[in-house]
Amino acid sequence: MSERQLEIGQRVRVVQQVPRQSGPHVAVVEGEVVSFGFGKTGSWFAHSKDRKLWVERVELRKADGELVTLNLDQYSRVELVDDGSEDAA
Repeated sequence: MSERQLEIGQRVRVVQQVPRQSGPHVAVVEGEVVSFGFGKTGSWFAHSKDRKLWVERVELRKADGELVTLNLDQYSRVELVDDGSEDAA
């Protein structure tokens, strides 16, 4: 899923992997989308907009209210979470 498909208020699960020699380290965060888009880092990177490195970010509100900002990369997967809100009539 790309950031263009995200909507504020959606429940999502973000699965991120960090490649390691002994196998990937996997982290999973689930929550409601608060914001998403591209933001610049404090790192300098030549020939990019404003001479900064821009990264794709998503901010989530977890079930306990904690706000989490995640930088998305090629090892990140964003999945929609079925919250079961569709009632059978």
